[in-house]
Amino acid sequence: MEAELSELDASGAEHGGSQDVPRTEGRVGTEGALPDSPPVLTGSAREISKATLVQLRLPVPPTGQALIKSAYVRQLRLRPDEASTVRDHLRSTEHLRSTDHLRSAEEVSDDLIDLLAAYEQRTQPSLLPPPSTFVDVPVQALKAFGDALVEVRRQRAARLAAERAGATTAEAVPADLEGLAQQDVRSALVAVRGLLANTRATPLGMLNLERLEMAPAGLERGELIATVPLAPLEETAVSHKEWSVRSKEFTSIVTDSLETVSETGVTDNTELSQSTSSQAQHSNQFNVTATVTGGIPVINGSAQSGFTSQDSKSQSATDSTKHSTQLTRKASARAKQEHKITISTTTVTGSEETSTRVLKNPSQVSAMRVDYFSLMRKWRVRLYRHGLRLTYDLVIPEPGAGLRRMHKELADLKGQLGPFQFGLPHSEITDAILPGETQPHYRVLAERYGAVVPDPPLPPPAPQFSVGAPQQEEGWHIFTPDPLEVPEGYRVKTLNMWFDTTSKKDVLFSFKVLGTPLYIQDQTQGDYGPFELTSGAYGNFMLHATGKVYISFDMVNNRNTTIRVTSEIEPIPIQPDPDPTKPAHSDRIRDKWQSDVWNLLRDAAQSQYYERQQDIATKAAALQEQIEQVDTLTLRREESEEIMKGVLRFLLGPDFAFMPPEVVAAFAKARVDLEHGIGFDENDLGMDATAWATVREHEDVVRFINQAIEWENVVTFLYSYFWDVPQSWNFVRRLRHPDANRQAFLRSGSARVVLTVRKGWEEDWVSFAEGGFKSPPTAPDSQYLTIAREIAAYDDRNYPGIPPANPGRSAVRLEEAVYATSRDVLAKTANPVSIKVDSSKDFLVGALVVIDSADKTDPADGRVVQESQLITAIPDTTHITVGRLDRAHDGSVTPFAVLQPGTKGALIAEWNEYTPSSGTDIEIGSDLGSGA
Repeated sequence: MEAELSELDASGAEHGGSQDVPRTEGRVGTEGALPDSPPVLTGSAREISKATLVQLRLPVPPTGQALIKSAYVRQLRLRPDEASTVRDHLRSTEHLRSTDHLRSAEEVSDDLIDLLAAYEQRTQPSLLPPPSTFVDVPVQALKAFGDALVEVRRQRAARLAAERAGATTAEAVPADLEGLAQQDVRSALVAVRGLLANTRATPLGMLNLERLEMAPAGLERGELIATVPLAPLEETAVSHKEWSVRSKEFTSIVTDSLETVSETGVTDNTELSQSTSSQAQHSNQFNVTATVTGGIPVINGSAQSGFTSQDSKSQSATDSTKHSTQLTRKASARAKQEHKITISTTTVTGSEETSTRVLKNPSQVSAMRVDYFSLMRKWRVRLYRHGLRLTYDLVIPEPGAGLRRMHKELADLKGQLGPFQFGLPHSEITDAILPGETQPHYRVLAERYGAVVPDPPLPPPAPQFSVGAPQQEEGWHIFTPDPLEVPEGYRVKTLNMWFDTTSKKDVLFSFKVLGTPLYIQDQTQGDYGPFELTSGAYGNFMLHATGKVYISFDMVNNRNTTIRVTSEIEPIPIQPDPDPTKPAHSDRIRDKWQSDVWNLLRDAAQSQYYERQQDIATKAAALQEQIEQVDTLTLRREESEEIMKGVLRFLLGPDFAFMPPEVVAAFAKARVDLEHGIGFDENDLGMDATAWATVREHEDVVRFINQAIEWENVVTFLYSYFWDVPQSWNFVRRLRHPDANRQAFLRSGSARVVLTVRKGWEEDWVSFAEGGFKSPPTAPDSQYLTIAREIAAYDDRNYPGIPPANPGRSAVRLEEAVYATSRDVLAKTANPVSIKVDSSKDFLVGALVVIDSADKTDPADGRVVQESQLITAIPDTTHITVGRLDRAHDGSVTPFAVLQPGTKGALIAEWNEYTPSSGTDIEIGSDLGSGA
């Protein structure tokens, strides 16, 4: 065996690559230093936590899975009378026509309907049936009920949509009621899919806790970098350059401690441990299903299997070894790519003034060659298996839904940014008081936009005059008084005239309005009027005249004449309607006022808009920074908390995630700061015992779940879009985050969560998950309980326990396991028995050894033959003596194992890797046949 190891190591050194070292027999876990090799620097070893997940291949039990079934019923969110409606639907003639429907109707019993009806009442969760009620309920019956519920809810949603489409405005179905019906259909569909996903496969599995240990094991000559040939007496200058390139393709290697102090690796960037960690991150980032873990950065899965031994010969160990060697080999290759060395030569003639190294062949007859070799750092890589945990699988929808809220808020803020648009029509600017308002509408608009606007213009006074005409003793005279000033934007609507006059003694007078047929003559005196000059009788004189309106009078023999003219004016229409019975659409003065008010309102609205845009941009930038400028540890904690919240909601039902309304009302009554969550900083909150009981309702269950699950080792596989509604795809697809793991978490539609059960809690957890704390618990001979006991027992027997009190009593490293095989046929005995093994080297008197494997059973009683006994003596190099044997062991056909566990665990694989160092090896006068 030692010769085989030496040859393999030499082969690995020769080619500068990694070589797996098979370990089929002999001692496992010694120092591992090969002959003629430098000592392994165990004090400088680096470790990376790893795990292999094994899904058990077991038949799904007909009973149990109480929590899954209870969570499914809660997720249906049954409404009042829906259970009886589903029963009527299942019993309907139309539904029973199909054979499959007939079978489903028979599966859903009246007792199940009555049980589900209890979930229709929106009562406190403590008043609902306990999860243990569903232990004996068949999964198919629950699925049949769910399918029928989906059909009933779809019919109701279609009926509401039809009623809404055909109803009048007064009878229309509210849109929110129709939307609620659609949401009920989706909730039922998601619940049925979740029930199938969580009950089809066995939820139990195994997680092998492993560790990659990489220790420096010296330096070895690597590949040939350059050759410098020198003829006799030839002189050459050699320039040696070396550089390292740090690849930024992957995420930075950052370790965040629990004290939130970030430390960036400062070791050589060719370190195998650094490259391996980075390679593991790279693999996770580019994997279809990203993995979110607690304290385990590297996870690989193994094929489904029954419960068998998880030692170095198991399928899971083979898969883990293959995955580990591929991981370190890729990391080693990447480290080599990041380290470059070049050597250039320059022939020197004449002067020797140079800063480079000058090489000269002193021989006058013989040629010489100088060879440069890279020095490779050798690493001993070991894969240890140090623990076995029971796992429990479940699937939760949209694990990142809670963390998307900030991204939705950011998207809403960015959606509000854009060009200014003012959609107020001019016609809305009016001085009328609209229904529901107490002042003219233009003032309401002014207050809305914060503008100061003028009041609507008042109609100007109509122009008129009353003048006395000059005295006229004889002859005729034309008199034109000052004109009527018609305001701008107005025109004459009517003109009315009055006049009174007298004539000279014994002479008749005449009075005429020029431009009109109005002519009064041969009169002595009188008071005349009114005359509507703009009427048709007078030829529409000056009708619709604008500006200055001149009126001239022709008078003969008048004396003491007074003329008075009054007018009516109206705005000039801008768009006169062809129908004279309709009023004008607008007038110039009012239109100008509306335009002025509209411009003032627009300017004020634009100022407000730009202020809001600046405020929104500031908030968006702050929110963007809040999303992105978060340290890695906080991101992982938030994701772990969201996973925990989803698991609790799945196990305890959707009611767990919400505080009861009566408790909220009690907090509000006690004047608790609900917005900022400041509610428990005082001794007396003013809540009675009932409110406190509601708050503490899930306390025992939450405590149990947190104690029974190793949350630091929980494994989460994220699935994109699965279960996400198509309407959200566009938003989810656009989600971006600088941290690749957070981005994958945000974009996940569902997650497979592998809960790791804490050591010692296996049976309690299976009883809880499968029986829902049913009393009495699930039958002791339940298959799942048996598996839980076997996993717990195997972990106790095969993986490290308490280290010895005196670690210096032997030269062997007590943290390593010692392995041997035996071909003896041994009977059960209470006396000490000597076991012949292939080698007793490094076994210790007083240490516990594990005899045989866990997958071998006694044909007589079916019990596992593996046992643990104390070594009482080591007679020679091929025997060990144990105090007793509780089971019989037969190694005549297949040798059975004898394992002395160490504190590090069982060593299941060992190999070497090589990475470049900063050194260069130079050889002068080397033979052409050596130094490959």
